[in-house]
Amino acid sequence: MRAWFKAMPWSEGRSPVRWVPDYEAYLLEQWRHGTFDDYWRQVGLYAAGHYDRFPDIPVAFLSSWYDCYVSCTFDNYAGLSRLGTRHLDLIMGPGLHGNRNTSFAGDVSFGPQAAIGGNITPSWLDFRRHWFDRWLKGIQPAESTEPLVRLFLMGGGTGRRDENGRLDHGGAWIESSQWPLPQSEEWRFYLHADGRLSQSRPTSAAAPLVYDFDPDDPVPTIGGALTSGRPVFEGGGFDQREDERFYGVSRIGLPLSARADVLSFETEALEADMAIVGPVTMRLFASTDGPDTDFTAKLIDVYPPSEDYPTGFALILTDGIFRCRYRKSFEQPEPCMPGEVMEITIEPFATANLFKAGHRIRVDISSSNFPKYDVNPNTGAPEGLGRTRRVARNAVFCDSTRPSSLTLHVVPPERLTYVS
Repeated sequence: MRAWFKAMPWSEGRSPVRWVPDYEAYLLEQWRHGTFDDYWRQVGLYAAGHYDRFPDIPVAFLSSWYDCYVSCTFDNYAGLSRLGTRHLDLIMGPGLHGNRNTSFAGDVSFGPQAAIGGNITPSWLDFRRHWFDRWLKGIQPAESTEPLVRLFLMGGGTGRRDENGRLDHGGAWIESSQWPLPQSEEWRFYLHADGRLSQSRPTSAAAPLVYDFDPDDPVPTIGGALTSGRPVFEGGGFDQREDERFYGVSRIGLPLSARADVLSFETEALEADMAIVGPVTMRLFASTDGPDTDFTAKLIDVYPPSEDYPTGFALILTDGIFRCRYRKSFEQPEPCMPGEVMEITIEPFATANLFKAGHRIRVDISSSNFPKYDVNPNTGAPEGLGRTRRVARNAVFCDSTRPSSLTLHVVPPERLTYVS
């Protein structure tokens, strides 16, 4: 499988699933539909275009911060809230896709309090049984006044290595009447050319940060929000350094930030605990010398050095990507123009994490995260069809007139309502 991931793009009869031609055709069909057209507007794929067709019935949303369905969970929650009459429940755990009762994701442990069962409901089965009893049989359970939004706030643990060798990141369940949390505030953090991430806007005419993005040497995926991918990649919380378990190992032992094609920006060590709960938005001023390229953004909780982690721990929380040919429209892509400074928006998945005092908030900017996302060949070729590649010279601007920035939703920890 690892060898096949180095032989992309796949084509008919030239893929690891060629022995199942119906599935291969399905895979290639989706891969090659890059533009947002009628293919993606189907009722079964595009709920956002058909909210008015949903009956006015109660709906329960359940997902996890390291699941690949975080975005559509919140989009659908917001879309189905428009009527104002539909009963909606939202539960977001800390784990992976479908894992409602595990206490860890990747190399990170959230503690026994992370499971849904035994913490916010007696068990996962009880939650479903009570739900259907209430809405199908009219049986009012004792929990009928429970909050509509319950989220697992990651973070707050000891930071030590637990008995299973995982980082004790910890966490706790919080509750609210709505999403995003009404008490949250938008804070904007600006990228500075010297690697700082701060709330102060750049005031100088700093030169852009330039790097070469080589599609033949992509930044490897190390955890994050994924559905599946073993043995090539794995979702969850992982330290952002290359590891023999992951694709593309070429610099074992070095953090990803040591790569020339990764730009890292960090805050100073936080003086007090800070809870980030809500959407994450990266506004980037960037350019490329070719007809197309990608830009990625990754939000990271940086632990200080400790006895168990002498070089610290850079925990991935969420990440996103943007393909620049779609900077004006997802329906009608346009090639990039050399010298054009593009203003693009990358939307990593929402998250909920308590950054403890002494930690740092970090954002990594690059142009690939493979194999979670397919690698842009930088030629402008349609998705899934580009057999040639070129190195792209990309630039990120961090000056007073083109201030790239990260927007987070901040909630003072004392203003959160914890599930008792």
